[in-house]
Amino acid sequence: VQLVESGGGWVQPGGSLRLACAASGFIFKDYHMTWFRQAPGTERELVAAIENFGIGRTHVDSVKGRFTISRDNTKNMVYLQMNSLKPEDTAVYYCGAVKMWASIRTPNAYDYRGLGTQVTVSS
Repeated sequence: VQLVESGGGWVQPGGSLRLACAASGFIFKDYHMTWFRQAPGTERELVAAIENFGIGRTHVDSVKGRFTISRDNTKNMVYLQMNSLKPEDTAVYYCGAVKMWASIRTPNAYDYRGLGTQVTVSS
């Protein structure tokens, strides 16, 4: 099983990044997918989640209107489009796979997690 994130980097405030996560080794369409993040000295927090067939999705209040999660079940990919980035969005961003929607806010309960990609927002 692998979840491999890409697309992180440095960007100025107000800029955009698109994160991608490539999944392999499990039946992708059976899992809800998430993006979560962790900044130094903080707990891991859910950023966004999308149901296994992509119909339902949720974004935490701090990113609503700026970030959008999506998935492509034909390619086993999940994406996070991040616009209007702020310095407080700086963190390592991870993707996760979970079968239980009730567990989306508990990264420790995920079935699979990636190794993360660094996003730094600064001027």
